[in-house]
Amino acid sequence: MTQEDDWDRDLLLDPAWEKQQRKTFTAWCNSHLRKAGTQIENIEEDFRNGLKLMLLLEVISGERLPKPDKGKMRFHKIANVNKALDFICSKGVKLVSIGAEEIVDGNGKMTLGMIWTIILRFAIQDISVEGVCVCVCERQRAELPHQVGLQCRTDGLALCALIHRHRPDLIDYSKLRKDDPIGNLNTAFEVAEKFLDIPKMLDAEDIVNTPKPDEKAIMTYVSCFYHAFAGAEQAETAANRICKVLAVNQENEKLMEEYEKLASELLEWIRRTIPWLENRVAEQTMRSMQQKLEDFRDYRRIHKPPRVQEKCQLEINFNTLQTKLRLSNRPAFMPSEGKMVSDIANAWKGLEQVEKGYEEWLLTEIRRLERLDHLAEKFKQKCSMHESWTGGKEDLLSQKDYESASLMEIRALMRKHEAFESDLAAHQDRVEQIAAIAQELNELDYHDAATVNARCQGICDQWDNLGTLTQKRRDSLERVEKLWETIDQLYLEFAKRAAPFNNWMDGAMEDLQDMFIVHSIEEIQSLITAHDQFKATLPEADKERMATMGIHNEILKIAQTYGIKLSGINPYTNLSPQDISNKWDAVKHLVPLRDQMLQEEVARQQANERLRRQFAAQANIIGPWIQTKMEEISHVSVDIAGSLEEQMNSLKQYEQNIINYKSNIDKLEGDHQLSQESLIFDNKHTNYTMEHVRVGWEQLLTTIARTINEVENQILTRDAKGISQEQLNEFRASFNHFDRVRLDLDGEVEFARIMTLVDPNNTGVVTFQAFIDFMTRETAETDTAEQVMASFKILASDKNYITVDELRRELPPEQAEYCISRMTRFIGTDCPTGALDYISFSSALYGESDL
Repeated sequence: MTQEDDWDRDLLLDPAWEKQQRKTFTAWCNSHLRKAGTQIENIEEDFRNGLKLMLLLEVISGERLPKPDKGKMRFHKIANVNKALDFICSKGVKLVSIGAEEIVDGNGKMTLGMIWTIILRFAIQDISVEGVCVCVCERQRAELPHQVGLQCRTDGLALCALIHRHRPDLIDYSKLRKDDPIGNLNTAFEVAEKFLDIPKMLDAEDIVNTPKPDEKAIMTYVSCFYHAFAGAEQAETAANRICKVLAVNQENEKLMEEYEKLASELLEWIRRTIPWLENRVAEQTMRSMQQKLEDFRDYRRIHKPPRVQEKCQLEINFNTLQTKLRLSNRPAFMPSEGKMVSDIANAWKGLEQVEKGYEEWLLTEIRRLERLDHLAEKFKQKCSMHESWTGGKEDLLSQKDYESASLMEIRALMRKHEAFESDLAAHQDRVEQIAAIAQELNELDYHDAATVNARCQGICDQWDNLGTLTQKRRDSLERVEKLWETIDQLYLEFAKRAAPFNNWMDGAMEDLQDMFIVHSIEEIQSLITAHDQFKATLPEADKERMATMGIHNEILKIAQTYGIKLSGINPYTNLSPQDISNKWDAVKHLVPLRDQMLQEEVARQQANERLRRQFAAQANIIGPWIQTKMEEISHVSVDIAGSLEEQMNSLKQYEQNIINYKSNIDKLEGDHQLSQESLIFDNKHTNYTMEHVRVGWEQLLTTIARTINEVENQILTRDAKGISQEQLNEFRASFNHFDRVRLDLDGEVEFARIMTLVDPNNTGVVTFQAFIDFMTRETAETDTAEQVMASFKILASDKNYITVDELRRELPPEQAEYCISRMTRFIGTDCPTGALDYISFSSALYGESDL
C-alpha cells in the first residue's frame, strides 16, 4: 500500500481528520515561516510555486537550498518543488507517489501528505508515527508532577503537565480538574501560544467531541513542545556565551569607573561602621543585648558579606583590569590617592580588629546577662515554689485546733506536725539557695537587684517566723497531749466504773418496774423481803455513784484549768455522767413507788384471802349436800315400794326441797363472782370449785326431773298396755337384777337384736323405761307395718296404690290430710294421676324406711 493510499485510508476513516490536519499543518508551517517574515493561508495554493516550500525547508533544516527559480511558468514551479523534494530525499526520506506536478496542481491530499512527511523528518525525527506522542513524552515522564504519564490523552492533563514540568510558573497543575477536559485543553493552548510561541493548531471541542481525534495532528502539535523547550535551552546557551564575551569587553571599559566607585563606597562604609563597633555601652536587659547581637549578626550576615564581596571584587577587578591592560599594551591603572588596594586592605584590617573586639565584648556581656537572667529566673522559680509551699502554713501553724481535739486527734496532729517539721527542715536548703542566688545577682550587678533583695528578705523573715511558729505549735501539742493522756486515763477509769454501775441501775430499774403476779400473802411477803434487801444496798451504790461522778469532775477541772475544749464524748463508753445521774434519780424515784405497789398488793391479797375463806365455807357445805341428794334420788327410783303414784309423790317432795335450796347456790355464785373480779383462781381451803358445784347442781336437777319423767312414762305405759302393778314390780325386779348381773342369752345374734331395741343410740346404757317398752313389746300383741299395709289395701279396693278421694272418703279429715301430705307419688303403669304409695308410707311409720 502506498503512502497516498495510507493517507487516503486515514481520511476515509473520519472525514473530520482532513479538516483537523489542514488547520494543524498550516499553523505548524506558519510557526516556522514567520521566522523568515512570511505566512501561508492555504497550503495547496501557497506551496504550488515551491518558493515558500523551499523557504520552509531552509528554516526548519538550517541549511541553504539551491537558488529557486523566480519565474511564474509551470515548469519554474515544478523545478522549485522538485528542488524541495530532492532536499527531502537527501535527508533519507523516501517519498512514495508524491510528485512535483501534484503539488503544483494543488492536490490537497498530496500536499498534506508531503507536509506530514516533512514534519516526521524534521520535527519528529526518527520517532515512529504510531508512537510519536508516547516517545516525545517519555523523555519527560520521570519528572512530571504527580507521576502523570503523558500519553496523548484527550482530557488535557497531559499537555498541561508537560508545560508545568518545564515552566511551572505558567500553569498551577494542582488546580486542574479531570472532569473539565475542554478547559484543560484551552488552558494548554493559550499558555503555549502566549508564552511558548507555539500557535494554536487544534480545537479543544474537536478533540473532546471526536471519538478518535486525528493522531497526526496531535503528534504534530506535541512535537512543537519538544522543539520549543529544546530550542529554548539552545538559545539560553548561546545568549550566555554572547553575554560572557560582551561582559568581558564591557568590563574592560567599565572596570576603572567601577573600581573608583566601589573603592569610594567601601571606604565610606568602613568609616561609618567603625564608630558603631567601638560603642561598648552595655544594656541592662538580655533582650536589649540580644538585639545588639542580632544587629551584629545582621551586620555579619547581611551588611558585611556584600562589602566583603565588593572588596574581593574590587581586588579581582583591579588585577583583571591590570592584566587586560597589560595584554592590550595599555598603561597600568593608577587609582586615586588613598584608594589603592593596599589602602583598602589597611582600612579593612582595622575594621576587622574593631569588629573582633566588639564581638568579644558582645559575647561577654550576653554571657553575663544570660547568667543574670538565668539566676533571676531561677530565683523567681525557687521563690515561687517556696512561696507556694509556705502559702497558708503560718495560718495552719497558728491554728488552735488541738484545743477541741480528742487524744487520738491530738496524736494524729502531732504526727502530722512531725511530718511538717521534716518537710520544713528539707526546705531549709532551698531558702539558703534563694539567699545565695540573691547574693550572686547583687555581685553581678543585676539591674533589678532591689526587687530581688526585697523578695529574698521577705522569704527569710517568713522562714524565721515559720520556725518560731513551728516550735510554738510543737510545745502546745506536747502540753495538750500530756493533758489529754491524763484525761484519757480518767475517761477509761470512768468507763470501767460507769459500765457495771449502769448495768446495776438497769437491773435495779428493771426489778423495781417488774410486773409481779402473786396469789397469796406468802408470795407478796417474799417480794417485800427482797425489796427491803435491795434498799439496804442503796447507800453503798450511792458511794459508787459519787466516786464515778468524781472522776468526771476531775476531767472537767483539768479542762477548765488548761482551757481544753472537751468534745463531750467518752471514747471508751457511750455513757455520760448525765445518764448516770438520770438513772440514779430514776432508781430513787422508783423505790417508794415499789413500796407503795407492794403494800397495795398486801392489802389486796388479804382481801382475797377473806374471799377464799368465805367461798370455801359455803362450798364445803353445798358440795356434800348435792352428793347426798344425788344418792337419795338414785335409791328412791330403785328401793321405794308401793305404787307408781306413791313414787311420784315422794319424788315431787325431793324436787321441791332441791328448788328451795337454790338460794344457797345463788349466794355461792355471788361469792364466786367477787373472787373472779379479784382474779382469784385457786382456793386452798376447799376442793370444791364453782364449776364443780354448778355441774353437781345441774346433774341433781336433771336426775330428779328424769326420774320423775320415768315414773310418769311408766304410768302411761301401764295404762296403755294394761300392765298390772304386780307386773311392773316384776319388771323392776328383773331390771335391777340385769343391772347387776349380765343376762346370759343363747347366741350373740339374739343379744345384738335386744340391744338394738333397748339402746338404739348405742350409748351403752339401758334405762328402766326402755326395759319396760321392750318387755311390753315382747309380752303383748301390737300393730305391725304389715297389718297397716293390709288395712290400706282394703280401703284401696285391693290396689297397690290409693287415691286422694279414697283417703278423704274412708278416714277422718285430720288423718286423711296427714296421709296425703306425707305419702309419696305412686310410680307404676295403669294408675290415675295423683295416685299415692301407701306401702312406703306404712313402712316409714314403723321406722323401716324414711317417711
